[in-house]
Amino acid sequence: MLPCAIFGPWIIVTTSSSFKAQPILIPIGVLAVAMFSIQIGAALSKRLFPLVGASGATALRLAFAALMLLAVWRPWALRPSWREARTIVIYGLAMGWMNLFFYLSLSRIPLGIAVALEFTGPLAVAMATSRRPIDFVWIALAAFGLVALLPLGRASSLSPAGVAFALAAGVCWAIYIVFGRKAGNAHGGQTAALGTLAGALAIVPIGIGHAGMALLSPAVLPIALGVALLASALPYSLEMYALTRIPTRTFGVLMSAEPALGALSGLVFLGETLSSMQWGAIGCIMLASAGSAATSRARQPSAPTLAD
Repeated sequence: MLPCAIFGPWIIVTTSSSFKAQPILIPIGVLAVAMFSIQIGAALSKRLFPLVGASGATALRLAFAALMLLAVWRPWALRPSWREARTIVIYGLAMGWMNLFFYLSLSRIPLGIAVALEFTGPLAVAMATSRRPIDFVWIALAAFGLVALLPLGRASSLSPAGVAFALAAGVCWAIYIVFGRKAGNAHGGQTAALGTLAGALAIVPIGIGHAGMALLSPAVLPIALGVALLASALPYSLEMYALTRIPTRTFGVLMSAEPALGALSGLVFLGETLSSMQWGAIGCIMLASAGSAATSRARQPSAPTLAD
């Protein structure tokens, strides 16, 4: 299973045979738009940090994204069992804290590095049951990239707190994948709407406590709506389209470009420059993710993992 069918809380049941007769250039293009949208949304969110802080920006993104997804999926008639409801709540809480930790990291370290460090969470889930020699090559490569990024025992411009928040976001992402798969198998897109609502209910009070009435400022709301649309509603919907038309393995390889897109978005939109070592470390993590996806064994039909 992929480490990377993870950007967007959609869990779609697919098999590779369903793609044989379908051209994939269009869904690949759609997926590329979704990936760029996520990173542009992340870059745009940094404009909110001076106005409402990272927690306020997270609260606004989750609140508006929940409203958008509830309007699309209308999960009012859903009657989950107690166990399903518990799974959805855990999934939503993991989503909420993942977003908060990610934005806290973005307020301290460059976008590309934050994305690469967060990526270790889903990669760890994918590697958790690895047993073949080639899998350990990807583990070693990812570990090398991670160590190269971390400010361990040497002078570094990276904020230790920013690194810690990005890794915490990765841990939440791993939890989000595990419980999102379980919840999504039962209720699909309605899970995304309810999970986002649960995440918003947990994080919005934190944002209100930090930013107060500034969250309703006319200067803030248009940017917040743009972040919710670009970083959540639009890419999640586009990825749903792509997931049903691209083999899971191909999807994972393509999604492995996410850290590089984050670094490029940081450079273009935020003026964030990285050292050659940092670019190399990001490349190692990307290669480990792409290699894991490309060499993954065929599975029985199941739900691919999801994402942020």
